[in-house]
Amino acid sequence: ALGVLGLIQFMLILDVTVVNVALPRIKDDLGFTESGLAWVVNGYVLMAGGLLLLGGRLADILGRRRLFLIGIGVFAIASATCGAAVNPSMLVVSRFLQGAGEALAAPASLGLIALLFPDPRERMKALGMWGGIAGLGGTSGTVISGVLVDFASWRWIFFINLPPGTLSLVALR
Repeated sequence: ALGVLGLIQFMLILDVTVVNVALPRIKDDLGFTESGLAWVVNGYVLMAGGLLLLGGRLADILGRRRLFLIGIGVFAIASATCGAAVNPSMLVVSRFLQGAGEALAAPASLGLIALLFPDPRERMKALGMWGGIAGLGGTSGTVISGVLVDFASWRWIFFINLPPGTLSLVALR
C-alpha cells in the first residue's frame, strides 16, 4: 500500500515540474501566446494549492480511500486530455483538472498513511519514505521531461501518468 501511495505522490509532484522543459515545444505545437503558456504551469499549481484544504476535509467526510480513488481518476483522465490537447484552451483546462485531482488525492494519501500505520514509529518511517519519494518526484521532473521531449513528444509527459494511475486504481480497489 505504501508503494502505491508513494508512486502516486511521486507522479503528483512530478507534474508540477515536468512541463517546464516542454513549454517551448508546447508553445510551437499548439500556438500558445507567452501569457497563455504561463497557465499551463500556473493552472495546475493554482488548483492543487487552492483546493488542498477542501480535499483534506472531503477526505475526512467521504472517506480517504474513496477520495483518493476519485482524485486519481480525475488526475488520470485530465492527464489523458492534456496529452491529447489540440488547442491551448484544452490543455489549460486539463491542467486545471489535473491540479484538482491532486488536491483530492494528496491529502487523502497522507490520511491513508496515518490509518495504515497506527504505530507512531512505523508511521514516522512511512511518512519519511512517502515524503522522500515526493521530493524525488519534484527533482526528477525536468530530467524525465527532457528525455521524453527529446526522444518522443511533449505529449508523453502527460501520457506517462496513465500507467501509474491505472495501476493505483486497480490495486486500491
